[in-house]
Amino acid sequence: MPPTEDLNRMERLRVVTALLLSTIPLAASAQAPRPIPIETAQTYFSEAQSLCQTDHGQLWGVSLCGPIMFVDPQSRSIVASQADAKGLLKAEGGVFVGTLSTDQNFANTAVEWSGVHWTQMTWPLPEELQLRETLIAHELFHRIQNQLNLPKVKGGENAQLDTVEGRYDLQLEWRALSRALRASTDEERREAAADAILFRAERYRLFPGADVQEQALELNEGLAEYTGVRLGNPIPEEQTKEALHDLSIRGDDSTFVRSFAYATGPAYGLLLDQYSPGWHDQIRAGQRFDALLRNALHITLPTNLQVAAKSRATQYDGATLFAAETQRETRRQQIVDGYRAKFIDGPVLTLSFRNMHLQFDPRNLQPLGDAGTVYPNLRISDDWGILDAKSGALMKPDWSAVVVAAPSASKGSLVGDGWTLELKPGWKIVPGTRKGDFMLATSF
Repeated sequence: MPPTEDLNRMERLRVVTALLLSTIPLAASAQAPRPIPIETAQTYFSEAQSLCQTDHGQLWGVSLCGPIMFVDPQSRSIVASQADAKGLLKAEGGVFVGTLSTDQNFANTAVEWSGVHWTQMTWPLPEELQLRETLIAHELFHRIQNQLNLPKVKGGENAQLDTVEGRYDLQLEWRALSRALRASTDEERREAAADAILFRAERYRLFPGADVQEQALELNEGLAEYTGVRLGNPIPEEQTKEALHDLSIRGDDSTFVRSFAYATGPAYGLLLDQYSPGWHDQIRAGQRFDALLRNALHITLPTNLQVAAKSRATQYDGATLFAAETQRETRRQQIVDGYRAKFIDGPVLTLSFRNMHLQFDPRNLQPLGDAGTVYPNLRISDDWGILDAKSGALMKPDWSAVVVAAPSASKGSLVGDGWTLELKPGWKIVPGTRKGDFMLATSF
């Protein structure tokens, strides 16, 4: 399930499943059907309640039960499990209904809205029961994760996962984790797990600091997806099947920089459940997935990681994989050159953040080194208004501002190459410091 995110500056690692848009036809002689059928929403609320009651706070020591709202992306209709604090929702048929204002983003995420801390999910949810309950449990985790005292790790850009070597070692790690989950004997499982740890160690040797970058996202989306797999699938065989599914579908993502943890989290989590019960407390203390599994299995890494990783890669069709990644890099470089011309060399509009909320799809992000990361499609709401960019925008590496191509018309224009900008009263576009550039200004 492809993810999307709704972030503010303090929550920028949140990554979640993508919007599944649906079109509901209007009957010519009758009122349009409700975008979110109340009876179906009630069923899903009951499923969520059953999941959290079955868990009873055992997995994380905190109950997952709490307020839930479903949002239809097209109509922005809301169906919620309880009332909000400000009375914006109205009781109807045992649930609460209303409309999400256009200044609010929507996503599969935890969100503060109208005085309540919600689990928010976009409509429709998956029809298949286990996929739906995996998603529900994943998002329930995000609502309570701030209560878990997880380490505050800065990072998450993961530019190393858009290089040939980084992608290569990550996919070898995934293949080894898949083999470990499928293993029929303990010996086979331990050998494959050791390979996964080896491939990760080689990646960290090649890219110093990558361990912290990856840990940041694994503490967030990795733990959330592990929770979804554990609680959304009632028996171990189904949990393993779902973890293998997460590993298999990630290879189709155009970039791994913000989606890899959906695959590694469940895989390492299930292996740790088997070999290191109680690991949840250790990860709260700052330990990484790979370090926990390495200690649990008493794995000693070889002195020469490069040679050992190259040797073990032959067991996972490494030569074919490396050739494919080399070809991809040629195509990627062409894309990077185009983005640099558009967002760095050419005239641009820079929008500085004040109270930013961001909605985007993390499957196709493109790092541009120290310049930041290109988000091919995103929606931002801030104190100055709403930016809707469908042809790319460059996020500054410190998340202080976003850059789009300069307006296509004269000064004050609210449109550009693939973007629109709705400014609030008191804000305007003015010339930037570089000739041809623009920036925001306010009369406040």
